[in-house]
Amino acid sequence: MKNVLLIISVSILSALLAVLVYRQFAPPQQVIIRETMPATFASDTKYLADRYPERQFISSSPTDFIAASNAATPAVVFIEARVSSNNFWGRESYGSSTGSGVIISHDGYIATNNHVIENSREITVTLNDKREYAADVLGTDPTTDLALLKIDANGLQHMDFGNSDSVLVGEWVLAVGSPFRLQSTVTAGIVSAKGRNINILQDQAGIESFIQTDAAVNPGNSGGALVNTNGELIGINTAIITYSGKYEGFSFAIPANLARKVLTDLREFGNVRRGWLGVEITPIDDALAKELELDRVAGVFLQNVVENSSADRGGLKPNDVLISVDGIETNSTPQFMELVGQFRPGDEIEIGYYRKGKYRTTRITLGERRTTVFTSAESDEAIGNATVLENLGFVIRDLTDEESRRLKSDGVFVEKIYRGSKIARTNMEENYVITEINGQKINSKDQLIRELKRASGMVVLKGFYEKYPGEYPYAFSID
Repeated sequence: MKNVLLIISVSILSALLAVLVYRQFAPPQQVIIRETMPATFASDTKYLADRYPERQFISSSPTDFIAASNAATPAVVFIEARVSSNNFWGRESYGSSTGSGVIISHDGYIATNNHVIENSREITVTLNDKREYAADVLGTDPTTDLALLKIDANGLQHMDFGNSDSVLVGEWVLAVGSPFRLQSTVTAGIVSAKGRNINILQDQAGIESFIQTDAAVNPGNSGGALVNTNGELIGINTAIITYSGKYEGFSFAIPANLARKVLTDLREFGNVRRGWLGVEITPIDDALAKELELDRVAGVFLQNVVENSSADRGGLKPNDVLISVDGIETNSTPQFMELVGQFRPGDEIEIGYYRKGKYRTTRITLGERRTTVFTSAESDEAIGNATVLENLGFVIRDLTDEESRRLKSDGVFVEKIYRGSKIARTNMEENYVITEINGQKINSKDQLIRELKRASGMVVLKGFYEKYPGEYPYAFSID
């Protein structure tokens, strides 16, 4: 025992002696703990203020998905709609449609897709906390595939609208919905493109300017939320492009700025009040840009202006190139339609355009197509011409001079065909060049419209496709 105590005592004394010797001969050291610098945005750093423009959006890193998910999931609901239809024998049959929705106010207003609740008799909404409510349809808009529902509830967590115009390609986004009835599913991806037109809306006045993402979206996600990393609603998930029927990397959402305007109209009026310019536009491709001597392929080409319309009173003329709406560039017809579609009749917008190489702007007060008064026979004729094309379901234009030279033919170019229309049922495809109607040669769009207005019974159109040899006839009847 005495030996053990002796050993312990010697060890302690040795340790103390070692410390004293070290402090005597070793110089003192200063230990510095560096505090983390506070995070700032680039626009807040005075050293960069003169070099970089202020950022108009925030795109956080993927580690911030948790905060955005927590903000979004309580505001996204599961929707089940009982749908009725007539079967082959004319008897009424029943089924169900499921999808998602987004709570946009604390008192129970819910945004979803029109196709989720179309033809429904009863709608049940299940919240994230499993509470169920019966929902009423306050209004629908097939032209944007949006619908507004209302449930009898208060104090609900809802989503705030973000600015979809500020969203950039490459920005992280989340898709929140109920795919395959799996409630509150969150997937992540990036914005792949903006202003996409995928020809999915069957309404001929449909506005398609989708935000494309690669966030996983599957059946049941329709009507759900596309969310930025700040937890703001920047789109309503609507469609996918797929060969398998499941997600393949191409998802499409209605931009929040357009959705907010449509949903506000549905809430206030029960229908959508959309401003009308009174123009006919077409995209600008490389050939047209060269013909117009543009320095880049951008904007939309103004083919026609209805006399006495808002555009006419604002000074726009055929052959103008429209490049912006209220300062926002418009590089495609879907984007142009989306921007104008965000305004109501009576709103004033600024249009930027080129005419004969010179940049100009004009302020235009939008009208409404169904209520605008026309004062001349020419205006009535223009509206009648548009009606003929709408009833058949296609958009046509004259061939450009360059196209006529390249194709060595006169004719009329088919630019767009609406799904489910009379023209679509003939199996005609876009980019078809019409050269004859009922055996008569066609040289212009106006001539074709005149012949269509005169025609009755069976009509046969003949023409060709630039990339396919031979002549292709298409027939349909006019009652």
